[in-house]
Amino acid sequence: MSNEARADIGLIGLAVMGQNLVLNMNDHGYVVAAFNRTVSKVDDFLANEAKGTNVIGAHSIEELVAMLKKPRRVFLLVKAGKAVDDFIELLLPHLEAGDIIIDGGNSHFPDTIRRAKYVESKGMLYIGTGVSGGEEGARRGPSMMPGGSPAAWPHVKEIFQSICAKTPEGEPCCDWVGEDGAGHFVKMVHNGIEYGDMQLINEAYQLMSEGLGLSNQQMHEVFAEWNKGELDSYLVEITRDILGTKDESGQYVVDYILDTAGQKGTGKWTGVSALELGVPMTLVGEAVFSRCLSALKDERVAASKVLQGPCVKFEGDKNAFVQDIRQAMYASKIVSYAQGYMLMREAAKEYKWNLNYGGIALMWRGGCIIRSRFLGKIRDAFDKNPGLNNLLLDDFFRDVIHSNQASWRRVVAKAVELGIPVPAISAGLAFYDGYRHERLPANLLQAQRDYFGAHTYERTDKPRGQFFHTNWTGRGGKVSASTYTA
Repeated sequence: MSNEARADIGLIGLAVMGQNLVLNMNDHGYVVAAFNRTVSKVDDFLANEAKGTNVIGAHSIEELVAMLKKPRRVFLLVKAGKAVDDFIELLLPHLEAGDIIIDGGNSHFPDTIRRAKYVESKGMLYIGTGVSGGEEGARRGPSMMPGGSPAAWPHVKEIFQSICAKTPEGEPCCDWVGEDGAGHFVKMVHNGIEYGDMQLINEAYQLMSEGLGLSNQQMHEVFAEWNKGELDSYLVEITRDILGTKDESGQYVVDYILDTAGQKGTGKWTGVSALELGVPMTLVGEAVFSRCLSALKDERVAASKVLQGPCVKFEGDKNAFVQDIRQAMYASKIVSYAQGYMLMREAAKEYKWNLNYGGIALMWRGGCIIRSRFLGKIRDAFDKNPGLNNLLLDDFFRDVIHSNQASWRRVVAKAVELGIPVPAISAGLAFYDGYRHERLPANLLQAQRDYFGAHTYERTDKPRGQFFHTNWTGRGGKVSASTYTA
């Protein structure tokens, strides 16, 4: 090994996430070679944030590659999309068979499937890894969800599991997810579930604030209390802090924030994937659409002057209703995660991935945005029954839903009475009611489709797979469509 080739891993992309990940790896005893397209950033980083560390700077791709021990490991933390493809092209001519390119950005999983195939065709190995936890996570320990070329995992496992977050029991929140795009797919589902969790919290906030007239201080106390129980999670914790934060003039900051939500698209990707795979991921869908609706601020202001709602005030025990909201949130959250797991199960079939469902819950236990106590229960469910078809069928979650159900229904009914939108909580309940119904009205729907499009239907008194057509009008021929799924 030449004197120069002493770095354990190279990292390209020195924005805040990249810098923090480099410093995290350095803390764990790894020698990192850092490179950035704007090369002056490398020197700035070495002179400031990385001063006194073992980080070494590279001023070109060639120099970076020459610094790396074999098999060479190059971690990309650049903007998703074209930049990833550009760097792959720049790296490939300098790499040898068995070297590993790692994409740690928020890439869309079909891109990762394509890139893994391409890089493997050149003799190299590829990993697409979800990295969650933001800047703080990157520095102190993120949740990591790697997928790609299975042969690459043994060469990065030690590094990844050293730098990632740990559960309270000390287990690493990082394990191998599956082939090609599986890691980025699981990260996408994580982000979709994150949209759902945030929307549920926002609906609870609006119910307490507008429906019950609670002050920010009172809600701060409610969330502080909730964070000690089964809703204990990062998002409930930060909501507690947000509701208690005042500016220099003593005003609550949250009251002055414009109510139009932004989104980077990962929640939308989850919804699109669910539609493509035919999975009813309704709660996340509503969370995405709620952000879209919030963005129509000017239209909503105009509509508020024209469209009327009910003039009903909340009558009753406010404390009891706050407890109802907590239980409705918990039940809805269970449905949201059950739907996320349904999507992963369907994707595993479609893309031929071998996903470890309990392991995924473990990866989300720490470091990431949706980290919570609740995820330990999901892991337990899959440890007990790896073939579990739906989380709702696990004894623990079934019992929670049964005991929270009355509160859940009261919250949705009261929200409707008060005219307060609860799209995610009500979508969760509607899914639960649909899933537990042996018979749904799709018999009528199939009759309608057969009436106007001769799409045929199956019968309850005949074996599955036999298709029938009725001449509903008494007119026309006996031709039926062959597209039952149209």
